[in-house]
Amino acid sequence: MANQTETILAALHDWIDAGRLNPGDEIDEASLVQHFGVSRTPVREALMQIEATGLVRRLPRKGAVVFKPTLSDFLSILEIHAQLEGQAAGLAARRISTPGREALRLITQACEDHAARHGDHDPDAYYQLNLRFHAAVGEAASNPFLLDLIKTNARKLMAYYRARYRYAGAIAESARDHRAIADLILAGDASGAEAAMRNHVQLDQLTAMDVLAALG
Repeated sequence: MANQTETILAALHDWIDAGRLNPGDEIDEASLVQHFGVSRTPVREALMQIEATGLVRRLPRKGAVVFKPTLSDFLSILEIHAQLEGQAAGLAARRISTPGREALRLITQACEDHAARHGDHDPDAYYQLNLRFHAAVGEAASNPFLLDLIKTNARKLMAYYRARYRYAGAIAESARDHRAIADLILAGDASGAEAAMRNHVQLDQLTAMDVLAALG
């Protein structure tokens, strides 16, 4: 039973990460039961666990739906997320291992290559590279509890960050930010890396309103 619950929970996280589940989408228990070939018990347990993180909410007459923030919710979550990501970058500058350095170099280069080859095109593919960049920084911080907090908050914002890359110039700007952050981490500049990451993650209120509007 525990393994079934973990499998369903991992799948729900993957579907949110990939954009298969977006803010406001309903999650049908019966469909999950059929998809995974299990009873309702592990499905309900998985939904209870993901609901506890705030990624899913239960609404009257709708059941379980993926969390869809208001503008106020979005800005509040983003404020916390920017601090967490900044802290991870600062810790990474102090703690990054040799394999971590190589992983960070490779993903930073991949982001730059995508921006150079595709410009504003294929934002979804770039967003997956963006996730890998932030994961590399988070893992380099060597604090699994901080990494879990970052992942949970990021999933509440993923659909909106994905929409952000549809705007002209956003991919190139992001790739430049990634290079600057990576250089600061690799140079061991903890305070610089932390500040650069916070600025990279944070959106101004006008941009936040734009990306919220883009997803209705």
